[in-house]
Amino acid sequence: MGGIAEVTVIDRDDGARLPLHYFRGEYWVPGRPGAKYAIEIRNRMGERLLAVTSVDGVNVISGDTASWNQSGYVLDAGERFSITGWRKSSSEVAAFTFTASPNSYAARTGRSGNIGVIGVALFREKQRQIAYVAPEVSQAPVPPPYEPGAPQAPGTSALSRDRAASSGRSSSEHSTAEAVTRPKLGTGHGSRESSFVVNVEFERLQARPNEVIRIRYDSLDNLVAMGIIEPHSIILSADPFPGSAEPGYVPDP
Repeated sequence: MGGIAEVTVIDRDDGARLPLHYFRGEYWVPGRPGAKYAIEIRNRMGERLLAVTSVDGVNVISGDTASWNQSGYVLDAGERFSITGWRKSSSEVAAFTFTASPNSYAARTGRSGNIGVIGVALFREKQRQIAYVAPEVSQAPVPPPYEPGAPQAPGTSALSRDRAASSGRSSSEHSTAEAVTRPKLGTGHGSRESSFVVNVEFERLQARPNEVIRIRYDSLDNLVAMGIIEPHSIILSADPFPGSAEPGYVPDP
């Protein structure tokens, strides 16, 4: 889903894209307890984009309570990148894992109010203006250069260009779904994985995001209990070639 960028949640254990379910104005995906997952972002623009990304209300790079003016990932034009965990250093992340909410990173750091939501705030880049100098043969005075933009802010970038900059402020919203009795699903602080970063510069076109993408998640059982997914729509097993059978001949009429 998304306009200037597409955001998808991937189950890393089986490589499947988690299906989106629309319910009362929000998009939900069913997470599988214990599974590692990734947030895949694909830049649909012909220019760089900054994606400030949060999980359970926590910035995935800095670990701070999420806000628009924090570090994010910069994607080149048309680039696709998977965010696989909480950044621990310039060379490692701790894998995202679906876990019971009390075991989530947000709950363990005293921030359980926004568990179960993934957010991506997207910013377009401010383009540098090129100063114009009149040709020497011209008798007209040389016009002054255009006013340059503000200095670019340093950022951070990972293997597929995890990069950073700054902007505004985000707010949480109350769930539109009814409460469920089973523990909610949250995102744990999983095993360490290699993921290298470099510093880059990125100047935002504006202070507020050009687009904010929000995806809610919980266990399949909880989504069924809340009425987000109909039980009869769940296919536990499927045959990829249902029309195939043993070769035979024309049956009797």
